[in-house]
Amino acid sequence: MTSFDTSPQLNVWRLLLALAVVFVMLATTGWTALRDQRGPTALEASVKAWEQGRIDGRRLPDAHAAPARLARFFASLTARQRTSLAHRYPLAVGNMNGAPVPLRYVANHSALRQARSVERARMHDKRLSPAGQREAARRVRSYESLLGPDRHILAFDPAGSGKVAEVFGDLNRADRVSVVVPGVDTELLTFQRTDRKRYSAPAGMAESLYAAERAASPGTGTAVIAWADYTSPSGLGMEAATATRAAHGAVRLNALVRALPGRTRVSLFCHSYGSVVCGLAADALPGRVTDIAVAGSPGMRAESAARLDTSARVWAMRDADDWIQDVPYLEVGGLGHGADPVSAAFEARVLSARDARGHSGYFVPGTDSLRNFAGIGVGAYRTVACADEDDTCRADLSVATAAGRA
Repeated sequence: MTSFDTSPQLNVWRLLLALAVVFVMLATTGWTALRDQRGPTALEASVKAWEQGRIDGRRLPDAHAAPARLARFFASLTARQRTSLAHRYPLAVGNMNGAPVPLRYVANHSALRQARSVERARMHDKRLSPAGQREAARRVRSYESLLGPDRHILAFDPAGSGKVAEVFGDLNRADRVSVVVPGVDTELLTFQRTDRKRYSAPAGMAESLYAAERAASPGTGTAVIAWADYTSPSGLGMEAATATRAAHGAVRLNALVRALPGRTRVSLFCHSYGSVVCGLAADALPGRVTDIAVAGSPGMRAESAARLDTSARVWAMRDADDWIQDVPYLEVGGLGHGADPVSAAFEARVLSARDARGHSGYFVPGTDSLRNFAGIGVGAYRTVACADEDDTCRADLSVATAAGRA
């Protein structure tokens, strides 16, 4: 039998439907492609320089060594030596899992300043088209915002459409850590918004969740990471209908989680295509990841929550007017992302998304969706609101678990 357990004729019909949806998306958005990159990127150049470098006569370790190995190396240095490395190899250190979190902030601040200088020059480069100069100006404004004194940038890569991750709260002292994994069209220029779409951007999502978690449990030390540190699909074209970008993102997400300081419990909040990333990452996640919550999901590349093969609790929500519900929930020949996470057959814990609006409104203050995310993030499982009236999403949660102690 096929994964759909249906007749061959129905499977053919579904395949044709899936292809039709893909072709419509391609017709309206066009094929997408990576920018042509000639030679090493700035990050690659920084890593290469690191690997050839020394500190007071000592060779530097492999930049891709295990986080524990790199953590021991940095612990063996003086504060002056660590700061020196951050300024000499800012992109390498700023993106290095295992480097101390505060040092990564310092390194990325230096890297952002350098990237801003590059884009300022591009703004007046006559070899660029007017559109290219305008994009350079937009990047300058984005970098200047990220350089603010209250910003804590955990990862940064200016290559291509760019990658970035930001921390809200004290990551080293947090009792619980939440990671927001966004979906399509996530890049440097869409990482943050100041208009009414603020809560649809990764930085706004994470900041909103952080505030909601603090309100939900003032005595719990929390930190939230806006994780836009993978190359997401651009638009709703072929890339968004396949899992190639998600597979690469899953590797990076697992690397992030495994490098987080301490043994703090971690929850993942995955929106739209980000839920595909979380689904593919699930079976390799460490045990410290206690919860995976998805919103507006096109599927998690699994037929059921059990098939994700994770010890984490799996939660799902979708508001009534989210257009994602009209996408075929199937996977044929690499197209589509599988079963609907809010369906009964998937057996996730289905949460209320009351008051959320559309596909991008799950992190808006005052919504059930945000309150539920916050409850999960601080471990207050008894406070979450289920989508049904029988409260089945809280079934089998022990008293200790419901109180956030397990």
